[in-house]
Amino acid sequence: MNISDVFKNNEKWIQKKLDVDPDFFNKISQGQNPDLLYIGCSDSRVTAEDMMGVGPGEAFVHRNVANMVISTDLNVMTVLNYAVNQLEVDHVVVCGHYGCGGIQAALQSEDLGILNPWLRNIRDVYRLHRSTLDKISDKEEKYKKLVELNVQEQCINVIKTAAVQKASKSRDIKVHGWVFDIHTGKLIDLKIDFEKILKDIMEIYQLD
Repeated sequence: MNISDVFKNNEKWIQKKLDVDPDFFNKISQGQNPDLLYIGCSDSRVTAEDMMGVGPGEAFVHRNVANMVISTDLNVMTVLNYAVNQLEVDHVVVCGHYGCGGIQAALQSEDLGILNPWLRNIRDVYRLHRSTLDKISDKEEKYKKLVELNVQEQCINVIKTAAVQKASKSRDIKVHGWVFDIHTGKLIDLKIDFEKILKDIMEIYQLD
């Protein structure tokens, strides 16, 4: 990539927007009112707005390696709290993707330096669901299942937060677990039954 091309592309993008709506930038400069918080992977092939077909101002986006929601990560917790409390989004999406390098790296025993503590959280997901994953002999299918289970666990981490628990008392905020199939371009709703999963343990995490 020639970095100067980025600025040329930016000029083309500006003109394209103005051709459709001469007042486009004036409108978006007035503020944002997204209905959705998207927590996804930093993978360069997975662009949130493009695959959802949404424009500027329609989705608040946070991305990190393997779409993790870790309670000690100030970055994701700040984004989540701002989106829920200030922007008052009604939907929180955690979206993983097949072919995720973070998931694959977590299944390796290699020392990856600074990545180790981050990947340990994915390995914990494996530990929680080992009985299910160890039944899958095909390596690729096991990766895909771990991608899905990781999304599930990160959604549960969202539900555990004080921000989402408090918001759910005053409005109908929903948490969704999705996977992007990088081979087909399709978004898949995992349709996770959080009520069933959390039925016997939510009292541990429930805040007054």
